[in-house]
Amino acid sequence: MIHDIEYETMPREALESIQLRRLQTTLERVYASVPFYRKKFKEAGIVPGDIQTLEDLRKIPFTTKQDLRDNYPFNMFAVPMDNVVRIHASSGTTGQPTVVGYTARDVKTWSTLMARSLAAGGAGRGDIIHNAYGYGLFTGGLGVHYGAECLGASVIPVSGGNTKRQVVIMRDFKPTIITATPSYALHLAEVAEEMGVSFESLNFKFGVFGAEPWSEQMRLEIERKLNLVAVDIYGLSEVMGPGVAIECHEAKKGLHVFEDHFIPEIVDPKTLEPLPYGSAGELVFTSLTKEAFPVIRYRTRDITSLNPEPCICGRTLVRMNRVTGRSDDMLIIRGVNVFPSQIESVLMDIEEVEPHYQLVVDREDNLDVLTVNVEVGERGFTDEVKGLQRLERRISKNIKELLGVSAKVKLVEPKGIERSQGKAVRVVDNRKI
Repeated sequence: MIHDIEYETMPREALESIQLRRLQTTLERVYASVPFYRKKFKEAGIVPGDIQTLEDLRKIPFTTKQDLRDNYPFNMFAVPMDNVVRIHASSGTTGQPTVVGYTARDVKTWSTLMARSLAAGGAGRGDIIHNAYGYGLFTGGLGVHYGAECLGASVIPVSGGNTKRQVVIMRDFKPTIITATPSYALHLAEVAEEMGVSFESLNFKFGVFGAEPWSEQMRLEIERKLNLVAVDIYGLSEVMGPGVAIECHEAKKGLHVFEDHFIPEIVDPKTLEPLPYGSAGELVFTSLTKEAFPVIRYRTRDITSLNPEPCICGRTLVRMNRVTGRSDDMLIIRGVNVFPSQIESVLMDIEEVEPHYQLVVDREDNLDVLTVNVEVGERGFTDEVKGLQRLERRISKNIKELLGVSAKVKLVEPKGIERSQGKAVRVVDNRKI
């Protein structure tokens, strides 16, 4: 189902006309009301009136997460606090938290885009949505919640945690759609199995998973264990929250970006030069309709590419490919670029291990050493030391052959990797300590 036929299937020429009009309005607003942007424009020697085409957007400097932190907490807001009805913030685990605000109109826009997203993911009026994204300052839980209500579906605001209770609710309330991080979805499957509850006996049709990079192999694992169709959703608090882009369940080949509200760009993460369709690089977003907290050319650090071809579902919106990692989370091991999702792809081809892993990077004798801690499954678990050593060598060999990087592999017993009720902690880089 397409929730908003007019905008989601709009011809490119009409869409770009709307984008330009909304872009020019947004630029005038931030120039007048946000000192940070006014200073940026003046340093670049431009004014909003200089932006006469969408290509002119490239004249404007980028905005970074550090810029948001430097203006903590509310100096990036484009409206008085009297007009801000919602405040969200990042966890601040890597530095000063980034704070974002919403007007009442922003919340309505967000709800509408999340309704579009859930519809693309297979949900509709009459569905019951089991929402296992976290509620609170994290945007995931409330984003899905408001979108579900806008769509006309029922929503169970279960949030993260209390996993056994969630299994009971899934069994008794009979939800048809689940939303969660992919790593937590697999954890739910594990706990359900321990409790003797089969997902084949539950009522799920579709699952909408995001908030962390995940591979195609993990999708297949989730679909097998949860007995549903899994789609990928994308968003980030700085731009709006979840609902910036989503896969359609018909194709599952790239995430439709809601371009009437966001302009996506792909740039080389090193040179910052624009890249053409199909080239992998860093994703950059400009918001077109956000009132309280608009962002101009915001560097997401997410690595992906864009595909402009129309989809079989009927949507004409550009599609972004699955995020493979982040430019700032990318590991450089002895000159080789490594993303956690690449390691995950290798592991998912090994039947004896589970999709729970952690990468640990140390520096020994001035050399980087990568250790992959991976959980062995019940099928692969054995007390035979030689058997485990052979499995470790096989995984290490596969990583070397496919990624060109040497890695130590350490197998841990089932449930030996700590489970996350939100985003999984995939990397521990001790070089930074």
